[in-house]
Amino acid sequence: MMEQPQPCCKGAQVMLNLQPTSSVSIQYHPLFGSHDDLILLELDEKLLPDVLYQRVTLRGQTDEDAVLCTKSKTYSVKFVGTSNSVLLVPPADYSTSCKNSRDCDGEDYEQQIGASVIKVAPGNMELVEVAPRLDKLKSILSENLYSSDEALEKADLDSMERSKRRLYTWDDLTNKVQASDDELRTGLQARSAVEIDGYWRIVDEKYMDLILRMLFHNSVLNDWSLDSLIEDKVVSVLESDGFPRKLAYHCLYVYGGRVEEAMDRGVWKMDARRVCVHFARGILREGKRKMESFMEEWMRMIPEEMQVSFDMLEGEVLTEKLGVETWVRVFSVSSLPSTPAERFSILFKERPKWEWKDLEPYIRDLNVPGLSSEALLLKYTRRTQPKVDAEPVFTAR
Repeated sequence: MMEQPQPCCKGAQVMLNLQPTSSVSIQYHPLFGSHDDLILLELDEKLLPDVLYQRVTLRGQTDEDAVLCTKSKTYSVKFVGTSNSVLLVPPADYSTSCKNSRDCDGEDYEQQIGASVIKVAPGNMELVEVAPRLDKLKSILSENLYSSDEALEKADLDSMERSKRRLYTWDDLTNKVQASDDELRTGLQARSAVEIDGYWRIVDEKYMDLILRMLFHNSVLNDWSLDSLIEDKVVSVLESDGFPRKLAYHCLYVYGGRVEEAMDRGVWKMDARRVCVHFARGILREGKRKMESFMEEWMRMIPEEMQVSFDMLEGEVLTEKLGVETWVRVFSVSSLPSTPAERFSILFKERPKWEWKDLEPYIRDLNVPGLSSEALLLKYTRRTQPKVDAEPVFTAR
């Protein structure tokens, strides 16, 4: 029988039961080198199952630093160098075998038993939980808004094919946006995106306004209560008015909430704040307005059933005094970047000084793992309080 080759070393297995005071001989592996494809990754124990069972992905374009995503969280990947020598020992089946039986005989073979080092690692990759990088999501979805024209021209295949050049499927978004799947879904929901024909879209605000107004018009004609809209009836009537069924559902989803199931039919309640914010944005789309004029027009647009107040618009509009007049204009938190440094920079360009009651709506959504709102304020602002009973004032640090 042909003699089987024997391993020249025991590989990493020899290290498993190594006691703290014991030692093992080491040698260079025949394939020793830089091995740039081998990188050490330091993991928190809670992440180990996700990595071992391949439930993680690396996301990022070539011009971006990579992030590692689990199902629900995003982690930055940073290289951390070390001054100690970290020796990588491959498993025995990775090692070369003795082809010459004389190499494996006697004392020479006994001396060869040890750990064979294939690489000296200069450091390791470290994971740090970070906020999802969702600013890009709104940017790419805004490239091609879904408009009334597109709904009417849906049969125009050439037009549709041209538009698809800037449309994105779920897989496209996971490739382009550095966020976990759960965070990406939350981001799509926050931006009122909807999946149409397999592509995620933001519907043009003017088109949404048309659908919403028609819903309210039909609620008056059919004596519907805005607190208990029957889903099937609303969708069917809007569809008969020429709106795509998908967008009729989307209108209920954006401006209302499902409150119960009744005889297998969904029942929805319109959300007063979302409706009021929508109409306020429409009025102020062309520019700022005097407060009195704005309030008169705004109140005329809101259905009588809804109880409204100007406080509903916090984080959506700003007021300013010009002489004796008070003016109101759009300044929506949804238009601001999600990174704290950029957010505070824009806020202090808008106003060099902020009272807390005005500032708080514009920073409450900032999400930085490991940093509280108080810590963010300490890092990016200076707080002053002219009098004990006065509102604190924040300026740029």
